[in-house]
This record gives sequence, structure tokens and C-alpha cells, in this order.
Amino acid sequence: MKVAGTPLVSAIVVSYNVRDHLLEALRALDSTSDLPMEIIVVDNASSDRSAEAVMAEFPEVNLIREAKNIGYGRANNAGLEKATGRFILLVNPDLVVEAGCVGKLTDFLLARPEAAAVSPRIQRPDGSPDLAARRGFPTPMTSFYRLSGLSRLFPRSLRFNRYNMGYLSDSEVHEIDSGTGACLMLRRSAIERVGLFDPDFFMYGEDLDLCLRLKDDGWKVFYQPDAHARHVKGASSRQATLRMLYHFHRSMWVFHLKHYAGDLSAFSTGLVWLSIWARWAFLAGRAIVDPEPRVSP
Repeated sequence: MKVAGTPLVSAIVVSYNVRDHLLEALRALDSTSDLPMEIIVVDNASSDRSAEAVMAEFPEVNLIREAKNIGYGRANNAGLEKATGRFILLVNPDLVVEAGCVGKLTDFLLARPEAAAVSPRIQRPDGSPDLAARRGFPTPMTSFYRLSGLSRLFPRSLRFNRYNMGYLSDSEVHEIDSGTGACLMLRRSAIERVGLFDPDFFMYGEDLDLCLRLKDDGWKVFYQPDAHARHVKGASSRQATLRMLYHFHRSMWVFHLKHYAGDLSAFSTGLVWLSIWARWAFLAGRAIVDPEPRVSP
């Protein structure tokens, strides 16, 4: 790994019991970038000997071993505190960056000083896009259109599908509200201004919250489709689907309370609470009988 001298990029990978995916992700990072780059792995108390495998194959990686699973946001914060690069690349262990991805994201931030973050085009193994790579913020109305199915009925509508930005071409560079922590490059100086991930989010939602705080501070977030990555998605969360379903919906509620509840009546906020937890109850029940449940779309 390219760590000679001061790194331009610090890649942070938070891992939990996905050893084989993690090693594949690290091999991809090692082989696809000629940039001065350090790699930090934060292991959330994995029991599958992930940490030992990393030390054996990648002894130059900065490995942080947590005594327990402290969650995605807190673990990334631990990595950020050790990072020394000008840019921070968040990478999930089940995501593989393709050739040139890291360099293209870096070049974008070097050329666009107003940008705090940039997301690549992310594809699922079947070639379909990972829609989380470019998102609008989940305001109450945006969330209603998505959860009610109207966003799927009108995928090109600015009104009904703002969350997944279906009204914008996924083959062109454009500004977005948020990318996904699965693969997102951030400007270190911007993070230092707004702060690290909010530890109130155990898993899910912390990337949306960070991007919202960045935009509130005057920064911009972009989507760069020339940079490519491949995402298995959900490798860690499928190990404990019911628990992850809970954290996903809890994060929806925490995000709403933090950013939108103050502008709504108590009755409206109560409806939001009811909608979130009714959805959780339905999906949790379905997950019990579904042989391959999914935590999030």
C-alpha cells in the first residue's frame, strides 16, 4: 500500500465479521491507486479472525481493534482520529473500488474547492445501480413519497423521487444532498469544521446526517459517475437482520428528531413516529420468514 511520505488519502474501512469481503476490499484498494494512501481498518470485535487475517496479509495497514461492536459511526470516528490524509475515503468492507476510482475522486476534490464530499457510481453485483450513491435528504414529505411507493411509480419525478434523484441522469456529474458511507470521499478540512459522525447513530443515517451538516456549513456534495465501485451491500447487516432492522428504523427516528421535528407539530411528529415503527414491525415480521431478508432498499 502506498504509504511512503505523508498520505494524500486516508482510506477507512470499518469491518464486522466479513473477513473474506474485507480482504477483497483491501486488495482492491492496494491495487487500484498510485496515490500516497494510508489504509486504516477498524475491526468492531469480529469473531471470524478478520483482524488476524489483515495483520497477516497487510501488515502495513493501521489496524484498530475495538473490544466490542461500537457501531459504524463511532468506529469511523476512531479511524478519523488516526487519519493523517488530506482526504478521507470511507469504504465498506463489502465494497470493491475499481481501477482509477480513488484517483478520480481525489482529482475531483482537488479541482473543486467548494466540494466537501464526492460519491462514485456504485453498482450492485448484478450491474444495477446502488441508489444510495446519490440521495436527497429524507424530509418528512420525501420519506412519505418513498415509503408509500410513489417514488417507484414516478421514478423520474422531481417531486416524488427526490430521495433517489431519479430526475437526474446517473451518467453525469451533478450536485447531490448525500452520498453513502459505503464509498464516499471527504475533505478533511470540511470534517474538521462540522465535526465527526454523530455517535447517536449506531448504524445507518450517520452519512446523511454528516452530509446535511456539511451543506448547512456552506459546502457542496457531488456525484462523480466516472469513478466506479462495486457493492455487495448488507454483508454485515444480514448476520443479524432483526437487530439491524431495529437500528435502521431507530436511525430514521433520530434523524427526524434532530433535523425536522422542531418544525412540525406534535401531532405530525407522532405520525412520523408511528409510520417508522409500523414499518419496522412489518419488516421484522417478514424477516422472520424470509430466507434472504434485506435491511434497507
